[in-house]
Amino acid sequence: MRRLFPVTDMTAGPAAPTAPAGPAHEDGGWSLDALADAYAYPEGGGPWLRANMVSSLDGAGQHGGRSQPLSSDTDMRIFGTLRGLADVIVVGAETVRLEGYRPARAREAFAERRAAAGQGPAPVIAVVTGSLDLDFSLPLFTAPLVPTLVLTGSGAPAERVRAAREAGAEVLFAGDGARVDPARALAALTERGLRRQLTEGGPRLLGQFVAAGVLDELCLTISPTMTAGDAQRIAGGPPVAVPTRFRVASVLERDGFLFTRYLRS
Repeated sequence: MRRLFPVTDMTAGPAAPTAPAGPAHEDGGWSLDALADAYAYPEGGGPWLRANMVSSLDGAGQHGGRSQPLSSDTDMRIFGTLRGLADVIVVGAETVRLEGYRPARAREAFAERRAAAGQGPAPVIAVVTGSLDLDFSLPLFTAPLVPTLVLTGSGAPAERVRAAREAGAEVLFAGDGARVDPARALAALTERGLRRQLTEGGPRLLGQFVAAGVLDELCLTISPTMTAGDAQRIAGGPPVAVPTRFRVASVLERDGFLFTRYLRS
C-alpha cells in the first residue's frame, strides 16, 4: 500500500515509509490499526456522514447489479475498517436485497478501539425504505447482534411496520407520507447517539443524501476496470442545481486500485 496524498515528508527520499505507524499486514499491506488511524472519524460531538463506494474507470458503480466484481481484497479490508469505526451503517432497501445484507458482526480487531470510543461491539444497520418491501425473516432482522433499525415515512403500510417490529427490528419514522427525508433520518440516528454514520448506498440513497446536502465525506475506491454497459453510477436520482464541491483528503494505492477520501468543501 502506498500513500500518494498527502505527502507526509516533502524531503523524504524514495525509501521513506509510506504507511502510518503500526505493524504491516502479512501480505505487505497496512495493518487494520493503521487503516483505522487513516480513516478515523473527526473528533467532536457532531454527526458525520461518510459514504463508501466503488467505481470502475468508466463510471460504473456496479456490475451485474452488485459492487463485488469491482472490488479487491484491499478494498474489502477498507470496507471492514470503515464498518469497524462506524456507529451505524445506513443502507437502502434495494441494496439490502441485491447485496444480501447480513447483520454486522463484532470484530476483535476493533473491540478495544470501539470500547474506548464508547461504542457497542458492532455497528447498527439502519435500512431506509418507504414501502418496507423487505424479507423480515432474514437474519438481518431476526438475529442481529444489535437490533436493526428501519427508517421509513409516517405513511408506511401499517402491516409492514408490524411485520418489521415482530421480526425484532426497531422502526423509526423520518418523513411524511411514504417518503423518507434524508436529513430527518440522519437526525433520528444522531438523537440515538449514532453520530459516526456510514452509508454504503445504493446509488439512489446516496443521490438523496447528496441532494439534501448532508454528505460530509466520500470514500471512493477507483477500480482499474472497464465495464461498458449501462450500469448505474455511484449516485443517482435528480441532479442538484449546483454541483456539490468536495476536496481531496487522501489517496492510497495498491494493485492499481486507488482508495480516495474526499471531504465536502
